[in-house]
Amino acid sequence: MDNRAEIRDFLATRRAKVTPDQAGLVSFGARRVAGLRRSEVAQLAAVSVEYYTRMERGNLAGVSDTVLDAVSAALHLDEAEHAHLFHLARTANESGRVPRRRRPAAPPISASAQRLLHGLTGFPAFIRNARLDVLAINDLGRALYSPAYTGRSVGENGLVDEQLNMARFCFLDPAATTFYPDWPHTADITVALLRTAVGRDPHDTQLSDLIGQLSTRSHDFAARWGAHDVRLHRTGTKLFHHPVVGHLELEFDAMTFAGDTGLTLTAYSAEPGSASADGLQMLASWAVTHSSSTASRSAQVATAEGQAQRETVAKRRGRTHDPHSHGHG
Repeated sequence: MDNRAEIRDFLATRRAKVTPDQAGLVSFGARRVAGLRRSEVAQLAAVSVEYYTRMERGNLAGVSDTVLDAVSAALHLDEAEHAHLFHLARTANESGRVPRRRRPAAPPISASAQRLLHGLTGFPAFIRNARLDVLAINDLGRALYSPAYTGRSVGENGLVDEQLNMARFCFLDPAATTFYPDWPHTADITVALLRTAVGRDPHDTQLSDLIGQLSTRSHDFAARWGAHDVRLHRTGTKLFHHPVVGHLELEFDAMTFAGDTGLTLTAYSAEPGSASADGLQMLASWAVTHSSSTASRSAQVATAEGQAQRETVAKRRGRTHDPHSHGHG
């Protein structure tokens, strides 16, 4: 990745998002640019216009943390954007030219991490790297993501033999737009996570190759990549439409492993008593009765089977529950 171009585009896109009113400035006359002018950012950051202009042209070499903090405040950067700016500055300050490199093989997933992953029996969970490659997944996670695993295999230890990449699935697999009911939001987050990863490790050729492939093959990805948005993905809510159990509204928590492994454990849960909690129970039952090979059957077959299961559950729920007692799903 071209560090100077990354800096230039990141600062320019952040500046365009802040209005004079948001910055507490009085605006006079017609404005030719969206957001703040460079002179206004310089004023807010207490640096000269020339100095800020140099920064926005892609030169962060030698810029102090104090100035970076001031510019971050002037541009109203959030935590993820603030960290991204510092990552860009760190790269700019690296001595000499750092060659593009192929990142070493992913660190092995420890036995304790595998025990933790598979101990989460009631929760779909997986371990991924910064490129969004799924490296290991538990049984319920495998069942949840069964539409993405068509044609792939998972070993008995949960390690993925034929690797699933969440970004490729999101942008290159037509099944993703059905699996993710709020696909545009999922796509935005996916791109922001990859942009964040580039800031942390701009010399990873595997990451660059992935971004190049997606930019070439997906107009939706390329348009989002140009926005230069970044994100820290720690907790939130995600929507799924599973071919067997239907709509699921799940909360997720993402936990990074200690050390510079680049690995993240993501686990999903449902609000107790909700329709999505019932859906997870149905999914767990389905996962138990299906082998790894049949869990990836075509969406048409799974959908027919799922409809029958949902009708059965709906009848049972109608006999035992107030039909207005569940607001989720």
